[in-house]
Amino acid sequence: MAKEEKQPALMATYARFPITIVKGKGSYVWNDKNEAYLDFTSGIATCNLGHVPEQVSQKVHQQLELLWHCSNLYEIPAQTKLAEALIQQSLFDQVFFCNSGAEANEAALKIARKYAKDQGHPERTAVVSFKQSFHGRTYATMSVTGQEKIQVGYDPLMSDVRFLAFNKDSDLEKIHDGKTAAVLLELVQGEGGINPAQKDWLHSLQAICKANDILLIVDEVQTGMGRTGELFAYEHYEIEPDVMTLAKGLGSGFPIGAMLAKGTVAASFTPGTHGTTFGGNPLVATAGLATLTEMTMPSFMEEVKQKAADFKEQLNQLADQYSVITKVKGIGFLIGIEVSVEARKLVTMLQQHHVLTLTAGDSVLRILPPLTVTSREIEYFIQKLELVLIEIQRENKPIN
Repeated sequence: MAKEEKQPALMATYARFPITIVKGKGSYVWNDKNEAYLDFTSGIATCNLGHVPEQVSQKVHQQLELLWHCSNLYEIPAQTKLAEALIQQSLFDQVFFCNSGAEANEAALKIARKYAKDQGHPERTAVVSFKQSFHGRTYATMSVTGQEKIQVGYDPLMSDVRFLAFNKDSDLEKIHDGKTAAVLLELVQGEGGINPAQKDWLHSLQAICKANDILLIVDEVQTGMGRTGELFAYEHYEIEPDVMTLAKGLGSGFPIGAMLAKGTVAASFTPGTHGTTFGGNPLVATAGLATLTEMTMPSFMEEVKQKAADFKEQLNQLADQYSVITKVKGIGFLIGIEVSVEARKLVTMLQQHHVLTLTAGDSVLRILPPLTVTSREIEYFIQKLELVLIEIQRENKPIN
């Protein structure tokens, strides 16, 4: 049967910007016309060491000459080393590797139900999530994402999911109803608008989970791997989650995800209960280990925290000068700027100045520089953002 007309080869799942990126290095990417852009998206918090970091590149090139893939039916030394390094840097005991953040969250949801049954609570099948959260695009992770726009058209969703208000004390009493297996949350809601959890609220939430043997799962897909100025965001809050999920920045652009768990929880995953073909293969595990090694070098995180604090101070100075900015929020280099106009407009205008940014909802400009960004690059960004703010305020100025 002949096709009536030629269709695009790719499904229309992305509203792409008219930029074709062909090369990257450090904080910059280049398009197919060899024009440079300052990249303050980091591949959506993925290239945390910048594009093509030298130390990671060297290790990956060495591994490319040895072995790209073998199944998880065999020992994979790089995977074991990465797991041991993650355990050493965190409060967890064991790791399961997969390919993405959504898969890491899927694994966390599965282990939560398995753990409840193993503890003699088969009735505990429910997951508590939060409004404005984002946990992925697979069927289960979409079902626990608290944004209707993500779920439209996919009814019926996974059952036994309840959404509570983020940072709202009065909703905490709804967590334990005898059917809850786990609470899943981002410590800083990313897609939902760059909303950090309040420390006291989070401590109260953890206390309820501990008292009732409900698993506390933190989704650190975006906040993890140094993005907030600590290797993991839970360190800011002085809490002890039972499970943590990672992806994005873990592989410096290579597709890897991880679920980390305390030993008592990890024991619920036994041979045959979960698996993956590609997860943690030699190539991505090598990239992950090289990435983690760089981030745990002495003074690395202290420098990140200092640069992020300086950056936020400069952004607050702009907020004092330009009414377009209503609020600057976030932690570390996970920054949101609330604006009084459509945020996508700022993204487009900044692109015209060869600066790349993102949105986090309709009214929040999301800024995700590489952790390796320089003070000069930050200064350049501030200059370009100010030009955009001046232009927007000129457009919106009332005519006398």
